[in-house]
Amino acid sequence: MIEKLSPEARITALRDLAGWQYVEDRDAILRSFKFKNFSEAWAFMTRVALSAEKQDHHPEWSNVYNRVEILLTTHDCRGLSERDLKLAKTIEKFAPAEK
Repeated sequence: MIEKLSPEARITALRDLAGWQYVEDRDAILRSFKFKNFSEAWAFMTRVALSAEKQDHHPEWSNVYNRVEILLTTHDCRGLSERDLKLAKTIEKFAPAEK
C-alpha cells in the first residue's frame, strides 16, 4: 500500500523541488514548463512519458504549443506520495534551463 506524505514530509519535500507548487484541494504538486516551440515541448513530454512508464507512475498533464503543465498526485492513496516526489525529480532532469 502506498502511503500519503505527512504534512511535515510534504513541506520538507517542496523545499527541494523549486518551481513546483502545492495544490491543496488535490493534495498534489504542479509545475508549468515553457519551451522554444512545440517540438521541444513534445520531446520533453516523450522523455517524461518514458520515465513515467518505467516508474509505473503517470502524470496528469496538458500541452498547448510550447507549454506543458504537469500535476502529480497518487490516486492509490488520494494524495501526494514518495512516488510523486521521485517522478518530479526525474522530470527536473529533463526540464529546460531557467533563464
